[in-house]
Amino acid sequence: MKLILSTHNVTLTKAIEDHVLARLDKLEHLDRWTVDARVTLEHDKTKVPERQFSCSMRITMRGPDLFAEDRESDLYAAIDRVTKKIEQQIRKRHSKRKATKHKIGARTKLTRQDTTA
Repeated sequence: MKLILSTHNVTLTKAIEDHVLARLDKLEHLDRWTVDARVTLEHDKTKVPERQFSCSMRITMRGPDLFAEDRESDLYAAIDRVTKKIEQQIRKRHSKRKATKHKIGARTKLTRQDTTA
């Protein structure tokens, strides 16, 4: 997976980069078809202190891209919340895909039962 990590008014330290990479590894474990990830970290001093740090993440994969954004008082908390939102989107997409396959299988099973009866 290709990672594009950009910052705005935030100094990118090794610890922040490692934290983002660890969270992306967890996401890549959920869906191995992830092509690339764009992570933007921002610090806005004009906002209220509870929402100064912003993290947005765009994951490119087959189908529509996944996007999540969050604002927190702590940068690490914002990264964790965005990762959790993306993880929920991946799980929802996976469940929908499995449900459609299940519907098709159940439908063909019903038609086979109707023809034998």
